[in-house]
Formats: sequence, structure tokens, C-alpha cells
Amino acid sequence: MNYGFVKVAAAIPHVQVADCFYNIQQIEGLMRKASEEGVQIIAFPELSVTSYTCLDLFAQQALLYNAQQALLQLIDKTKELDLLTIVGCPLVTENRLINAAVVFQQGKILGVVPKTYLPNYKEFQEQRWFTSANDLNNDTILINNETYPLGRHLIFGQDDIKIGIEICEDLWVPIPPSSELAMQGANLLFNISASNELIGKHHYLRSLITQQSARCLAGYIYASAGFGESSTDLVFAGNGIIAENGNILNESERFCMDEQLIISEIDIQNLQNDRLINTSFMQGIAELSQKSCTVIPVKLRSFSGNLTRAVDPHPFTPAGDALKERCEEIFHIQVAGLAKRIRHAHAKTAVVGISGGLDSTLALLVTVMTFDALNMPRNQITGITMPGFGTTGRTYNNAVNLIRSLGVTLKEISIKDACIQHFKDIEHDINTHDVTYENSQARERTQILMDVANQENGLVIGTGDLSELALGWATYNGDHMSMYGVNGSIPKTLVKYLVEWVAYNKVDDASRHTLLDIADTPISPELIPADENGNIKQKTEDLVGPYELHDFFLYHFLRFGSCPSKIYYLAQIAFNGTYDKITIKKWLSVFFRRFFQQQFKRSCLPDGPKVGSISLSPRGDWRMPSDAMATLWLKELEGIS
Repeated sequence: MNYGFVKVAAAIPHVQVADCFYNIQQIEGLMRKASEEGVQIIAFPELSVTSYTCLDLFAQQALLYNAQQALLQLIDKTKELDLLTIVGCPLVTENRLINAAVVFQQGKILGVVPKTYLPNYKEFQEQRWFTSANDLNNDTILINNETYPLGRHLIFGQDDIKIGIEICEDLWVPIPPSSELAMQGANLLFNISASNELIGKHHYLRSLITQQSARCLAGYIYASAGFGESSTDLVFAGNGIIAENGNILNESERFCMDEQLIISEIDIQNLQNDRLINTSFMQGIAELSQKSCTVIPVKLRSFSGNLTRAVDPHPFTPAGDALKERCEEIFHIQVAGLAKRIRHAHAKTAVVGISGGLDSTLALLVTVMTFDALNMPRNQITGITMPGFGTTGRTYNNAVNLIRSLGVTLKEISIKDACIQHFKDIEHDINTHDVTYENSQARERTQILMDVANQENGLVIGTGDLSELALGWATYNGDHMSMYGVNGSIPKTLVKYLVEWVAYNKVDDASRHTLLDIADTPISPELIPADENGNIKQKTEDLVGPYELHDFFLYHFLRFGSCPSKIYYLAQIAFNGTYDKITIKKWLSVFFRRFFQQQFKRSCLPDGPKVGSISLSPRGDWRMPSDAMATLWLKELEGIS
């Protein structure tokens, strides 16, 4: 299955009204094209064998007879294809006409799904010709003297892949058949449709599809009638849309006069993971239906070829206007969380340690915005810069300039003398730049912040971010600890964008200049003395790896529970041309080792607001034993190349 991906297609053929044999030629051509592209499942529009707009011709025996003959001819002519195909065709059963989705593969009909909800208002009049699935008595249908499964409760399945089908109007009702199918196991939902165009309707249709795919935690593939349908009263634009759990992966060009084949891949593993985690997903099934679905086995061709869907190298940071909206929303969440804590604690001030780096800058900006929202003067915030052995002029000046330009009270307390005395007390050689040397400085800074907060009846605002928590890149009971951690669920790759967003949207020119320089400064804890030129010598990403890689690993590991081999596979696609396979594998191994080893730090985190879909708070998203072993994950990673 190639890590759970299934290649699907929504096809929009050119049709001629009531010309069944012309129509199946167009369908066959698109089937063969899809097969060449490695598609495993393809869907065609509603009544695509006859066209949707036949109106009272549906009462003509010549049309119905030839529709069935054309369908059988199509199935026979494509019998060498292992492509699972869904086409729309009018069929007769129980002396009634049904608007049906016919599922076939390799020359055999596997089942027939009738339309359940028949629109009969305004421009629609389907009840004039067709019968609802709910009004049928039998669960089989006779086609050319052969009996096949019939019903709205059919699911076509292979292993974890379960396919459910609904037709056009079925999606628009309060409880679509796809909702029931999803709760009974279907994770690929197909809708064959013939929905006409009206002003504003397309936007609403897209929202229905995205919401239904999200609500059902499923892939949703929508294929609707296009050019060639009668335009006597209506126009059909040819909508092909492929969505997955609330996200549109691919869609057709509307009002195109040529046939179209819309292809993408659905990640079944991710969908199944979400269903397992969302324990309320199945809670309503007992009330939803008294009839269980019939699962019809299918044998899908193997996944082949490369992914056509994009793999975002920066899943936490959307592009364009979406990033601006996300930044603003994040600040609102952070400010609301901190404001509640300040009010509840009756705090008179907030204390923030300012290093001139990204994380402390973001924490200070959140604190400033919170005080503004609470109508508290900014000078009641205490920004403390604490120069140490590794502090550079660039970060020191940026810290001081930012505190002053924002109107925050500045305190400067050097940690050098205190650390030197501490090294003497514990008999540590000051020239030995080991973990004790580094952590002593981090803990001295935290002690200063805590004690000043006590003096001023305030709260220490934490600066550590989600990426640092994942890697354990924090000193236990040093920068690891605070009284409220506003950045705890924000990944490092997003911190930079948040700081830049404030620079361009919320501050004066002086603050903007400082913020942009901070965003451009290498990430460092500055616990090791600078180089001979006074520049930062200790760069975090040289030690633990690129944060953009670690954030990518973290997202797929926690959001979807992805295995190491799949994360490695996706990372190669996402970072093609940026990092080679050896580099990706190296840092992925580091990620798993550190993530498991450093859980003890996450088990005792201070409070802080959950901002995005991922949090490592032991009171929220992530409860993990501190003694868990990474053996299985590292072993799998060692076995791939």
C-alpha cells in the first residue's frame, strides 16, 4: 500500500445526451488513461452512461435497454483492467427505475448502489422517474440474467480500505448516507453527482465536501457532470474534487469543455489513526441505523508511481494569508491564556528573561499584548537580561533595545559572578565547558527570575517552545521551568513567523528593526563563550539538527502516529533538494532517541495554553511513561535505506 496511500480519481467525461455508446467510449478512454497513471479506484458522474439530463427519455424503453447494453459492453471491453470503477446508470428492478452507481472490476459487476434521496424541488424532478433506495424490497438486482448485490448499505473493501458510495443529493441532506457508511467502516467515500451551477453554489458545495470528509474522518471523492449535458435550462460545470479529512487535495477546472481526470492519493493510515484516537467517532452508531452494511471483497491493484499530492515540509506554517490569520489567532489564544492566569493569581507584574533570541522575544511580545488587553501599564512588566559567559553583543543589544522600545521595565543582572562562585562551591573547573558548566548558568537565570517574581508579586513567563520540549533541549529546573509557559505548544519553525508578523503589523519602526534582526539571529542557548570575533559559537541546529526537520518529524509522529519508515519516506519527498537521505535518516534517529530519553522533562511541565493540533502537555495531548524505550522505532529506522 506504500505507507497507506490509495490512488483515486474523479473523472469528468464529455457526454452526449442519451447517446449511451458514445458516452461509454469516453468513459473507457478515461479508464485507460487512469490505469496508465496507476489509479486504483475511479468514479464517473451520476447517470454518466446516459447523461443526467435525459428527462422524460428515462421513460423510454429504447434508452433503458441500450443503457444496460452499453454498460455491459463497457464492462466487457475493460475486463483486462484491474481498475475498480464506479459509473452512473439507470437500471430497472422490482418494476421500478433506480438512479444507480454500478461498481465493477475486471469484467465483473461487484454491486449496485441506488440513490437514496431524490430531489424533487425547483429545477429537480427525479421522483418523476426514479425510486429511492429506501423504497426497494430486495437486496439483489438482476442484470442480464445475473444477480448482483443491491442497496445503500454496501461497502467494498480490501484490508483497511473500505469504500462507500452515495449519489449527489445524498450529500446535501442532514444525515448523509456517507455518515452511516463511515461509522460502519468506510474510509473512502465516493459521490457520483450531477449538480448544476448557480451563483454561490460552488462555494457551498466545496464546504459540504470538506466538512463531510472531516466529519467522517475519510477521503471524499466527488465526480460531477460536466460539458455535454443539456443546457436547456441548466449548466453543469464538471466538478471533480478530492478531499481528505477537511482538506482539498485536488480539484478540476470548472466550465472546462474538455474531459478531465482528477487524481490524488488518500492516506488511509492517517485516517484510521484519527478514528482510533477520536473515541467519540463511533458513539452514535447504535442510534444511526438498525441495518449493518454488507462488505463486498475487492482486490485493488498495488499502489504504483510517485505521490501526486504535495507533502508540506513545514506543516505548522501555512502560506500566504492563511499564515497571517494563523499568527493573529495564535496571539489571541496566548494572550487569553496568560490574561486569565494573571487575573487569577492577582499578579502585579510579569517577569520575562530576555536573551535576544526568538523564544524569549515571543514570550515578551505575548506578555506586552496581554498587559495591553488587561489595561495594565507595560512598565509593570519586568524584562530581565542576564549576560553570561556566552552572551554576544548582538543578542545583548537586541534584548536591551527591544525591552526599551516596548516600554517594559529593564533590569540587567549578570550571572557571571554567581556562576563563578557556584563553580567554586561545587568544585567545578570553570574551563571545563561540559553539561554542568552550561546547566549551572541556565539554573542561575531561572533562580533570578523566580526570586524577582517573588519580590514583585509577579509571574515568571516561560519561553520554551514545542520543538525544544520534543527534543528535551532545556535544562531541567532551569529554562524548563516557569510559572506559565505561553510558548509550550508552538513549534520553533512557527516562532520566527510570529515574531516577524508582529514586526510588520504591531510595533513601531524601532521595535520592528530589532525584531527582524532577532528573527535573523542563529538559534543558540549562548552558554559557551563566543568565538574570537565575538560571534555565536554554540549553534543549536549544529548540535541537535535542523528544526525544520524535527518539526516535520514531530508533526507526523504525534499528529498521525506515523511509523519511522513512513516519516522517512515523506521527508525525502518534502525536502527533496534540501537534505539528502543520509542527513534525514541521521536526524530522524536523533529525534527518536531524544524524544524518548527526555520525556521526564515533559512529565512535569508548567501550565500553558494549547495552541495547535499538537501539544506535549502531560495534562493534555501526550501522556507517556518517562521510562519508555525507543528500541522499536530505532530498529525500524535502521532497517531502511
